[in-house]
Formats: sequence, C-alpha cells, structure tokens
Amino acid sequence: KMTGKDKLDLYPDVYVGRLACRNSYEVKKMVEKIITYETTTYGQDWFKKMVVVGGDSAPMEGDPYFEGEEENKLALEHMDGFEGIKLWTSTGTLTGSEDVINAVNPGCGFLFFDGHGNPMSWATHPPYDENTWVSGLIVSDIMKLSNKDMYPVCIVGGCHNAQFNVSVLNLLKLSEIKQTYYRSEWSPESWAWWLARKIDGGSIATIGYAGLDWFATGDGDEDGIPDCTQYFSGFLNTRFFMEYGDNGLRVLGELHGQTLTDYLNVHFPSTEPLDYKTVEEWVLLGDPSLMVGGYP
Repeated sequence: KMTGKDKLDLYPDVYVGRLACRNSYEVKKMVEKIITYETTTYGQDWFKKMVVVGGDSAPMEGDPYFEGEEENKLALEHMDGFEGIKLWTSTGTLTGSEDVINAVNPGCGFLFFDGHGNPMSWATHPPYDENTWVSGLIVSDIMKLSNKDMYPVCIVGGCHNAQFNVSVLNLLKLSEIKQTYYRSEWSPESWAWWLARKIDGGSIATIGYAGLDWFATGDGDEDGIPDCTQYFSGFLNTRFFMEYGDNGLRVLGELHGQTLTDYLNVHFPSTEPLDYKTVEEWVLLGDPSLMVGGYP
C-alpha cells in the first residue's frame, strides 16, 4: 500500500560487511591484508593488547560519568586475558592523536574509540569541559600508523565515522557547499574505511555509525549503572566485546550480527525512534567472514 509503513524486522538474516573499495588496486590490497591477518595473527603476543580511547562525551555539571571512559571500562571487563591500554582525557593519557598512534603502532588485537566524530575525524572532551576538544585521530593522521601485519578490529563510537557515501565530488553541490564542508562530507573516503584500507597499518576492519551516534547520559533509570552503557550506541559498542570475550564468538560477521540481535532482544519492541536508528546505522566495513585472531 502506498500509504502504508514498512514493518521493520531488523534482525540480521545474513552477515553483511562492506569493503568500500574505489578501484581494483584497493581490492587487491585488502585481500592481501585479510589473508595475511588470518594466516599470521594466531598466537601472537601483540594480539592480546586492547587500546581503548575515550573521555567525557557529554560534559554536564552533576553528571559523575565520563561516557566514553565508562564504555571503555565495561568493554575491558569482558576481555579477560587482554592487556588494556587506556587513553583517557581524565588521566591525561589522551592529549592528542600522537597518543593513539604511539599506542597502536606496536600492534593490538582490538581498538575501541568512544566519543564524537564525523567522516574525517574522531575527538572527545576533557572532564566537564565541553568547550575543549581533544583529537584522537583524523584522516591525515592515519598515514602515520605503521602497525604492519598487527591489525586490530576497530569499534568506533562517534557520529558519521562510518558514513561510506562521502566524496570530494560533494563539493560540486554548490547549493549545499556550506553544509557539506561543515559536515566533512567532502572527505574522499570515510574515517572508518580509511583506517581499514590503510596499507601496512590501520585496522583489519572497522565497525561504526553511518549516521548520528545516539548515546544516553546519566543514570535516568536509577539502577546505579551508567545509562551510556545500557542504551543506544553504548549498548552495541560494549556488547560486541561481551560476545567476543564472554560468549566466545570469533567470526566477525557473526559478532556484528549477534550484537545487533542482542540489542533487538533487549530493547524491542520499542516506540523510541532512536532504537531503530541505532540498529540501522551500525555498519561493518570489513570482511564478515574474517576469523578474528586468525586461524591456528
């Protein structure tokens, strides 16, 4: 019916990932990167490191939670046996992009950002300071990553970091040029894909939000648990690590799909539009058949 509305099932029927390659050269390099990862990663010491990056995503007086760091903490709790490398604005271990580059270059199995983003950058705030931005990684920094053959799976919480329909050609839309420039939609490729397709560095895959990253603040349900870890993007970001660390899932597409299924099982049926948007926007830029940690 033309006047009807779609009934959104949202449950994954197949595991889908996107290799957002622009040409055959990128395809060749990504295939080589994936094969190298799956055949050389298993049993390597560097894989047992997990770099987490966060700060105070929503600085508000009276709110005791630094949302990015709270999500980082919960994710690490699920990753028994991994060394957590914490880059946080509250401790001064995150002061800029160089801190992230220096942590990732020796190799790590997982990389988890939680904060703010756009198609060209990721950043966050120091505690209770919404006027100050601390950069975590911008696309021009990605070329400095030299973690060859030591690639993490990256989860990124931030608006539009995985918006894959960006292009420098968007600048030709003259009537929208101010909006395009402000939103960084003129990036040749998205932050998430730039990280994944980096030659001899970056991630092996990146999971993030193709649109706005919605997150909760405070403890509105008064259960003593930060709402940022229970609802919207914070649920997905941290549940991914529960599925890996606690439930033992190892195939990347299954990890992505089961995390989405968990969200639907916990939060649906729902009349909250942001629940629908959160599930629909969380995309995998990488090979869904990837064996995380490689084959023995």
